[in-house]
Amino acid sequence: MRHPLAAACLVLLLPMGAALHARDVPTLPVPPSGVIGVGPEQLDPAFWVRQAPSPDTVVLDAATMAERNAKLLQVDPTMHDLHALPAMLDRTQVLKWIQDLSRRPSRELYDEAGQPVPVATLDALLPALALDQVPATQKTRYGLIVHRAALRTFPTALRVFSHKGDIDIDRFQETAEFPGTPVAIVHASQDGHWLFVVSPRYAAWVERDAVAEGSREQVLGYADKTPYRVITGGTEHTVYTREQPALAQLQLDMGTRVPLAQGLAPDQPVNGQHAYSAWTLELPLRRPDGSLAFSPALLQKNTDSAADYLPLTRANLIRQAFKFLGERYGWGHAYDARDCSGFVSDVYRSMGVQMPRNTSAQAVSPGLEHTLFTDKDGRAAREKAIDALQVGDLIYIPGHVMMMLGRIDGEPYVIHDTGGLSYRSEGGMRRVKLNEVSVTPLRPLMFNDKQSYIDRMTSIVRIR
Repeated sequence: MRHPLAAACLVLLLPMGAALHARDVPTLPVPPSGVIGVGPEQLDPAFWVRQAPSPDTVVLDAATMAERNAKLLQVDPTMHDLHALPAMLDRTQVLKWIQDLSRRPSRELYDEAGQPVPVATLDALLPALALDQVPATQKTRYGLIVHRAALRTFPTALRVFSHKGDIDIDRFQETAEFPGTPVAIVHASQDGHWLFVVSPRYAAWVERDAVAEGSREQVLGYADKTPYRVITGGTEHTVYTREQPALAQLQLDMGTRVPLAQGLAPDQPVNGQHAYSAWTLELPLRRPDGSLAFSPALLQKNTDSAADYLPLTRANLIRQAFKFLGERYGWGHAYDARDCSGFVSDVYRSMGVQMPRNTSAQAVSPGLEHTLFTDKDGRAAREKAIDALQVGDLIYIPGHVMMMLGRIDGEPYVIHDTGGLSYRSEGGMRRVKLNEVSVTPLRPLMFNDKQSYIDRMTSIVRIR
């Protein structure tokens, strides 16, 4: 296929340290945006769906997917099977969860004004954990997340950064959980405003008002309720309601599964509004005393949702990924958005596939099919793997993950949530800040001045 931007100026790319051959010098157009090899056509999912082989063929059926999800919970140490937790938790286990995460920073950190965070502030983080108050044994408690909530390294909303002027990557931000996510509640902070919770994919601190505590049966049974809706848009929101403000315009992210409310009269309003043009969801609600309740809320039928998880097809992977195109990068699911690993896991989650949260765990998870690369693997082995990439494959480099989209004239393209890209041009290294979900070619991308992304590739994961 002739590249649609062939009339634009061309750039010669040569990863340093690599042998000089045709594979190393793709000539790709550079449009005014500076995003090499990408024009308006490449920003349309239909462009990639047309190229995908057998785009509507189901590559993983629901039964096999369920088996793999169950296996992931059993074999991946970063995952937590809440059904398998004992009735009583001992102090050793609780301390391990907390201390594995909440370690006093050893390097200098900066606040949003670019000032060093005082040593006294960092020293105060550890007493806030209240580790001396963890009992020898405690009953396992459960709760549901009631609104999109940040999970933090420490029980604080303090934002800290590694460098002056860098106010995007908050080093205390771990991830976010969505409404209806079950958690085990294992500890409280010294001031009582934060809870340390264990979710299926993470263990971290969350503000107390984001969790409603219920019985084990209520919490774990919520995810199994039928019928339900799966959010298939990037983000959707419930309708506004002044009658139930906690559920008004509640953000529901891609892949969130919410049961439908049962037993309501179809001719009666829900929270002051008729429900004939909306789905009536059953959502968790936090009572003033912190206990769990459930309440109906409306989701307009013209929003992007489905009666079940989408079939895992190449076309659906492409279309779902493009629903985030242009969304601002959000480290640890900050900014009501997501980062690179959150992006790919949310896309796959809309098709029912569960994955670990972070790139480091995804890349090596024993519950996922992966090919690993080390420093002993030369360029030829890496290029062979690149040649074998299929739509939806996940490509990992240190600290980053990309999803394979397809090829143009043999050159692989990816979609990823990235801060920016660097590539070699006739004028030297060119760097373009993106800070968003982006489409880029793979081969030109440089990890540093001497190594390409392919040189630093650590793993390829294939969900099949």
